[in-house]
Amino acid sequence: MPRVSQDHMDARRREILSGARECFAEFGFEGATVRRLEEATGLSRGAIFHHFDDKDALFLALAHDDAAAMAATVAEQGLVQVMREILEDPREFSRLGTRLEIARRIRTDPEFRERWTDRQAEVDAAVVARLREQKASGRMRPDIPADVLRVYLDIVLDGLITHLATGRGTEHVSAMLDLVEASLRIGRD
Repeated sequence: MPRVSQDHMDARRREILSGARECFAEFGFEGATVRRLEEATGLSRGAIFHHFDDKDALFLALAHDDAAAMAATVAEQGLVQVMREILEDPREFSRLGTRLEIARRIRTDPEFRERWTDRQAEVDAAVVARLREQKASGRMRPDIPADVLRVYLDIVLDGLITHLATGRGTEHVSAMLDLVEASLRIGRD
């Protein structure tokens, strides 16, 4: 049996994750059957599960990749920028469906909740680091602890996702994000 290069294996893994992201976003974790995952990825179950132990491992890898991408954006541009990216085109932002599914599974699946804790900690750490950096530069309110601001932004993000998921539209949401940013900044005359 010929050996496959690591680059090929990595490309196949990314291909599987991309198709699975769309499938989970459209059907949720429970509705993303193996048959639907095969259709979404264009690969057989053998090819999919050669890279991932099971559907749960596939979803967790996808959620981890999304958390890492989110943490990178937060570190560079802040959590409000993540929200603006979601707002640009919520139908095309497939991570929205992943985030909703993560929230559901955290609430209903204790094993998943435990496995997800480290992933969420990565995003939380990036948010807190960004807030501390902004405070040190004099651009962020110094009177509120960074951990409190992180919770505030996390709740705003969850609210935005719920708002968009329920089809309530995007009118005024950009202005609301401007308000969120203004509430974090040091007042300017």
